Amino acid sequence: MNLIILSRNPNLYSTHSLAQAAIKRNHNLRIINPLECEVIIEKNESTIQYQGKKIGSVDAVIPRIGASVTSFGNIIIKQFEAMNVYTCLSSDALSNSRNKVLCLQKLAAAGLGVPKTVYFHQSQDPQDAIKKIGVFPLIIKLVEGTQGLGVVIAESQNSTESILDAFSAMRKSVIIQEFIEEASRSDIRVFVVDGKISGAIRRQGREGEFRSNLHRGGSARVAILSEEEKQTAIKATEILGLNIAGVDMLRSKKGPLILEVNSSPGLEGIEFVTKKDIAKDIIKFVEKRVGK
Repeated sequence: MNLIILSRNPNLYSTHSLAQAAIKRNHNLRIINPLECEVIIEKNESTIQYQGKKIGSVDAVIPRIGASVTSFGNIIIKQFEAMNVYTCLSSDALSNSRNKVLCLQKLAAAGLGVPKTVYFHQSQDPQDAIKKIGVFPLIIKLVEGTQGLGVVIAESQNSTESILDAFSAMRKSVIIQEFIEEASRSDIRVFVVDGKISGAIRRQGREGEFRSNLHRGGSARVAILSEEEKQTAIKATEILGLNIAGVDMLRSKKGPLILEVNSSPGLEGIEFVTKKDIAKDIIKFVEKRVGK
């Protein structure tokens, strides 16, 4: 199979792990930086060029699109789709998952648990938005943040208003969420491939840190999931149209609450903790969809 991994950095753990899994299974592999691609649009013959050359025969694409290049990456994925090349992350699914508000709207409408959330635009009254959550502390997140960046905790009315004013000055839209105290500043990352759970870890924030992301210095161990947690993670990927995803959930008194669904989840932490070859699961899934 002629396989392309869309990644800006071939040395990233996730990209390297996927590449090694593909090579071990005897696939022809290219790692392509999406920012170096050009979309050439013509009647009945639109193509993609990479570093000035037309991309040849391709059977499948594994997109690893960073949050900062979502819009451009989406255009590249759409063009591969128009060329009838299989992409394991569709352009629609990428759009569904990257915007936190749209993602939570879809999940909540389908009956899945999410933290109580208020979408705040800079034109709105901060006090009114705060009242709708009702209790402190509050979590404030950038709508398109990632890896814990753009996520802050506000302990009081004054600090919340100050944070919202700062984001408003930068013309950034945010969401305000209830703080789930019983989660004990930890969350669950469930890795789903092809509607099946490939691995799950419980991430714990370091001392004094409310964010549990491993990139923020958190720790992790293997998570034993309840049946409700398993079904919640799988259903979330189905709703968003994702074949491969990392579903982040909190354990609460109300059951599992989904924080977000990552369409390009990192492999390093979960492979290291679970000792599972999740990259191999992904390559086998692509083989199944395309056919050896």
